[in-house]
Amino acid sequence: MDNTKQGRVIVIAGPSGVGKGTVIEDLKKLRGFQVSISHTTRGKRPKETYDVSYHYVTREQFRALVDEGLMLETTCYQGNYYGTSRTAVEDALALGQDVVLDIEVEGAKNVRRAFPDAVEFFLLPPSMEVLEQRLRGRNSGEDEPTIQGRLAQARAEIACSSRFDYIVVNDVAERAAAEIDACLKAHALRAGERAPLVERLLAGENITL
Repeated sequence: MDNTKQGRVIVIAGPSGVGKGTVIEDLKKLRGFQVSISHTTRGKRPKETYDVSYHYVTREQFRALVDEGLMLETTCYQGNYYGTSRTAVEDALALGQDVVLDIEVEGAKNVRRAFPDAVEFFLLPPSMEVLEQRLRGRNSGEDEPTIQGRLAQARAEIACSSRFDYIVVNDVAERAAAEIDACLKAHALRAGERAPLVERLLAGENITL
């Protein structure tokens, strides 16, 4: 019997400025996984790093990746395109690695179609005032209309949060990461997730964990 562990897709979504990246960094301290690095056509921000924060590409390069079928999901946000490499995710899953996707709400919808078993989290800010402070405080160089556009987009995305498996408030990133970790542990104990253990038990195997 082949008991090779298959990795799973973990989606961390939420409005721009909610702190997805910081929560993911804290989650890394609690469990092992691979973070999928998205492609984007937007410019690099001062504190970001090439091929660590994002793979920064031109619109022409992005379109070529889409045309070749190499993107798992794509979305347009505030006039810029974002997408996740299909090959990178599928290769990691085949190796038994969990893959965390830091993506926007529309991107999460597309991932759900490709991976119905993905575990999806939506991060909420503790208040809209705090979200605005975070947007203004990240030194992105964005003008006022862009920030107001992000806040309007955030309200629309938050209204869709009930579509996700879990909702976590990111007041303190370390605490939000701990809550996500606890949810993942509980999720792994669901009857559907444990069906292979039942089959092994009935086949006469010892399933002591």
